[in-house]
Amino acid sequence: MNITLKLFATLAVHLPPGARRSHQAEVEVDAGATVMGVIQAFRVPLGQCALVLVNGSFVAPEALAGKVLAEGDVLAIWPPVGGG
Repeated sequence: MNITLKLFATLAVHLPPGARRSHQAEVEVDAGATVMGVIQAFRVPLGQCALVLVNGSFVAPEALAGKVLAEGDVLAIWPPVGGG
């Protein structure tokens, strides 16, 4: 099945090279894939997943392994924000 994976800021390096500039890619994942499974498949460091949304809804860290994705879902991930 296909989903849209959006990785923002420093996480964009985990997208396919042609998608890094737009910070998103249409990716194929197995039916029944979970948010955690996608994070692991794209080698996104879990400690850098500060904000995770599926279709605009927050997914709590403890729910990542159990949140099953569906065809057409949009998975968006932001790293921790720093600055001052």
